[in-house]
Amino acid sequence: MIWSAAMIRVLVLLVLGLATPLVSANPPHRVPDTLAQRLQACTVCHGAQGRATPGGYFPRIAGKPADYLYHQLLHFRDGRRNNAGMSYLLDHMSDTYLRDIAAHYANLDLPYPPPLPPAASPAVLARGEQLVRQGDPVRGLPACNDCHGVRMTGVAPAVPGLLGLPRDYLIGQLGAWQTGLRKAFDPDCMARIARQMAPEDVSAVASWLAAQPVPVPAHPQAAPSGPMPMDCGLTPPARSRQP
Repeated sequence: MIWSAAMIRVLVLLVLGLATPLVSANPPHRVPDTLAQRLQACTVCHGAQGRATPGGYFPRIAGKPADYLYHQLLHFRDGRRNNAGMSYLLDHMSDTYLRDIAAHYANLDLPYPPPLPPAASPAVLARGEQLVRQGDPVRGLPACNDCHGVRMTGVAPAVPGLLGLPRDYLIGQLGAWQTGLRKAFDPDCMARIARQMAPEDVSAVASWLAAQPVPVPAHPQAAPSGPMPMDCGLTPPARSRQP
């Protein structure tokens, strides 16, 4: 092929960025740099918009109280909750950025799917309901309602709802508190409660909770109905990490 002077001139101009290509390429696709876009990585486990599913092991995070979500992110980042993937993702994030993430998911007001059919006998479900609503004074177990709200949808700003969560997830978290793999701020009331629960009580509570439909609306209760049955570390200690 013989290059003419005109062709060489066009080639030089193209290399220098001074000429328009003969065939214009499509403009590059630009992804908006928003918090929602950055949090697409969370959908791998927690589902689109943090909805998750009523089965499996991953919890729904959409609509949870903001302080609760923020505290769990702190727990994962700082080693009080044991999950290598979450700890790795959060390791270099500031407190301020974790608060932004928590607020994003707390503000998602999305419907819940119906629960899966119960995976336990009527007797087991009855025991689970008794523990949730009345507790067991003989074993020193307060009712779940006392802390997590009358409708079990949580209490603002820091107590989570327990409905709409998978049975396996609930069992796993109670087990983690029993074995020390999950911790909260001192005094860690959930660790104390979980260690007083027999294995059959853990299964009964998780089975009953997972089988309940979530009320509409499912917003956290605005304030506690009364005093909590024991001291709980709902507020993080003074932090040394800079925002």
